[in-house]
Amino acid sequence: MNALRHAKQAYSAAKAPTRTFKNLEYDAIARITHRMVAAANKGPDGFNTLAAALTDNRKLWTIFMADIASPNNQLPLELKDHLTYLTEFTRQHTSKVLARKAGVAPLVEINTAIMRGLRSGAP
Repeated sequence: MNALRHAKQAYSAAKAPTRTFKNLEYDAIARITHRMVAAANKGPDGFNTLAAALTDNRKLWTIFMADIASPNNQLPLELKDHLTYLTEFTRQHTSKVLARKAGVAPLVEINTAIMRGLRSGAP
């Protein structure tokens, strides 16, 4: 391989877009939401897969809550309050879904709304 080709390969990664925290959050939520929907669409046969996706979703919301509660978090207080409420709702509703007493749709709607907010440039 010649020097020019080495240089092109070394710097080709620099052309890739920079990943922001919002991008990473969006991707994590999107992956988990997709898994929840796919598992729910399988009906009772997909319950184990759904339970795994729900567990990951709950973990993700726990991470969000830790970030929200951090003294370094710069989000507006009103937004923090809304996200705190959504975290608690997600926790409680996940328990209901795992107990087969509720459907997954509200959790999918919440995640989808958060993804829209992340894509719109909201804080």
